[in-house]
Parts: sequence; structure tokens; C-alpha cells
Amino acid sequence: METCHSLEKMMSGPLSGVTILDISTVVAGPLATMHLADQGANVIKVEPPGGDINRRSRQKVSENGQFSALFISTNHGKRSIALDLKNAEAMAAFRKLLLKADVLVQNFRPGTTEKLGIGWEDVRKINPRTIYVSITGVGDDGPYVRKRIYDPMIQALSGMADIQSEQTTRRPQMIRTILADKTTSIFAAQAITAALFAREKTGLGQHIRLSLLGTMLSFLWPEAMMQYTVVGRESTAAATNVGPDLVFETRDGFMTVGTISDAEWKGFCDAVERPELKEDERFATAEFRNLNSTERINIMAAILREGERDEWLRRLDRADVPCAPVLRRNEIIDNEQVRAMHLVQTLEQPFVGEVRQPSPAARFDDTPSAIRGPAPGIGQHTRDILSEVGLSDAQIEGLITSGAARAG
Repeated sequence: METCHSLEKMMSGPLSGVTILDISTVVAGPLATMHLADQGANVIKVEPPGGDINRRSRQKVSENGQFSALFISTNHGKRSIALDLKNAEAMAAFRKLLLKADVLVQNFRPGTTEKLGIGWEDVRKINPRTIYVSITGVGDDGPYVRKRIYDPMIQALSGMADIQSEQTTRRPQMIRTILADKTTSIFAAQAITAALFAREKTGLGQHIRLSLLGTMLSFLWPEAMMQYTVVGRESTAAATNVGPDLVFETRDGFMTVGTISDAEWKGFCDAVERPELKEDERFATAEFRNLNSTERINIMAAILREGERDEWLRRLDRADVPCAPVLRRNEIIDNEQVRAMHLVQTLEQPFVGEVRQPSPAARFDDTPSAIRGPAPGIGQHTRDILSEVGLSDAQIEGLITSGAARAG
């Protein structure tokens, strides 16, 4: 079982010694800093006295009302300080935190941090070594800049919904997970580590700007926008999302199969005992298999429908053809590969009980990543953090008593 914030774990990761102030909310910013906390960063979650809105989102799971499943899975391993940044005394305390911060992450609407006096230019004057990260929906300029943006808006604008279009009606469809937020979190975490590396050479921080829209275009482009990569060739290029998806129904479940290379296609034909398909001109090359993907996938579906899933998987594995069972979510935790790699672990979450979390995806041999503790309660570490930046006990109690801060 995980021990909350043990000194050994706090010091072991590759980002040990890096302090990050996270004033972001919802998912993209908090998930980015959680990845960095898993890699050893000292992440201080700065939230209002009422707590991050995500504490009250879907799936509230705690006795004290402070934790939702989503909050736990985007904030474990952090410390929490609760400050009202609209209060002058609380803001003065926050500026003391900035003096020791390596990174500040925010995802307010453009212009909000400037009004609070902690925009990029303000922070640079306080601590020129700070890396300042701004995450927005569509950027900080343009006709959509004042729009309220959530993940579905980005799926709609980026082409993701079009890629998922129903094959017969061409009705766009959404991915049923907050893909833009989670993808942006990974881009943000990578950008922060790049900026930390650059600071080692220059000694100075910088402003990093990410938008969910820009991130998703970058994420989708390599294969989803192949048709639009060569200027002037759009109408002659094959669409990248033609054909049914690769979920195949069998007599007793669902599976997926990949047949990109010639060897894989021939292996599939042999495994399902349909050798004549290897000679079919429509499927003779990877290009032809893509151009005729609807016919090919429909043929594969008709074949696989007649057998049992595990038998097909055994045959395809013997032929070295990419394949896997399509797992329901309740099957993932006990899947043999997931268990063998210890990809899901448990820890004790106060006021909740035992919770599952995915293990950090990046594994470091010499500076291990790890879940360094549960998600914090609102202001759980307010007194400790304010003491670390030099406030006296009397000053801290004054902030708490006045409502400018909250201690858990």
C-alpha cells in the first residue's frame, strides 16, 4: 500500500527538486502536473477555499464530500494549499510561493491571470526563472477566444468527430472520453520538461502556451489528415477513415485484427483457412487494401463471425498477426497482460478507502517514477506550505481566520 508523501519517494524521481504551482482546474492542467508529480516533482495544488470544481464532479466518492473519482485520478501525489487569490493578503502569500516556484500552470480564460496580477509579465518580474504555462481551449487570439470550451467543442473543431463519422450516414460522432484534455496534459508535461532543460542552459524561464485545439490538430495530423497533407492533392488522395472499424464480432465475444503489411494479410488468410484471398487483386498491396478497406473488412467480419474468439486469437498469434480481445472495462483490471506488467495499482485514499490508479506510464531505471501519495484534501497542506515560505504561525492563522485561506 502507498504511504502518503514519504521522503524517500519524494526524492527518488527524475524531477526531484522541481517545485510546480498548479492553479489549474478541471483535467488538462491537473493531469499534466500529476504526471510530473509521479516523476518526483513537488506539486503544490493551489485551489480556492471552496476547492477545485472537480472535487464536486461526477462520481463523488468520499465521506466528507471532498473527493470525486475524477479528482483523485488527476491529483494524486500533490499537496494542497487553499487560498482566495482575489484577497490581497492571500495573493501576497502566493507571491512568496512564486519566489520558490520552478513552474506555474494555469488554464484560466485569457486575461484572467493578468487581472489578478499574476500574468506572465507579472510573474517574470517576481521570479524570472519561473516557467509559466498557459492552457486554453482555442488559444489567446481569434474569433473564438471568448467562447466557453469543453472537450466536445474541440472534438467538433479539430476533425475528431468527423473521423469517427458513422460509415453509412456520415453523421459525425464523438469519442466518449475527454480525449482533447488528456492529450493536452501529455503535451503540456513534455513541454514543461523541455523548458526545464532549456533553463539549465539559459537560467531563465519562459511562457509556454498550449491550446486544446492546437494539441488535437497536432495529435491527429500524421495519419488522420494524410488526405490533406499534400497541397493540391486533396481530391485524389484516399480518405483515411474509410471502411468500418476493426471491431469484429465472433460467436462468443469481440476482437480486433490488424492486417497492414503483406505478411500480416497473408498470415490472416492462412489462419482463417482462406488462402484464395491472398491472390485477390483488391487486397494485393497495402495501398489496395486501404482503397478497398470496406470490402476487405466486411469479408473479415463474415469469416470471424463464424468462429469463437479465443480460437481465432490462438490461430492469429501462431501466424504472427496483430490481434487482441476487445475487453469490456470491467475485464481490464484482471487481464493477464495488465496484471503481468502491474499496470494498475491500489493505494489508500483518506475518506474514501482503497482506490485503483494506473501505474505511471514512463518507467525510469535509475530515478523511479511512482504514485507518491493520495489526492490531498482541500487545504490539507496549507499550514506546512505557508510555513515553508516564511510565514509565522500567527500570520497563517490570521489568513485562515479571515477566510483568505483554508486549512484541512
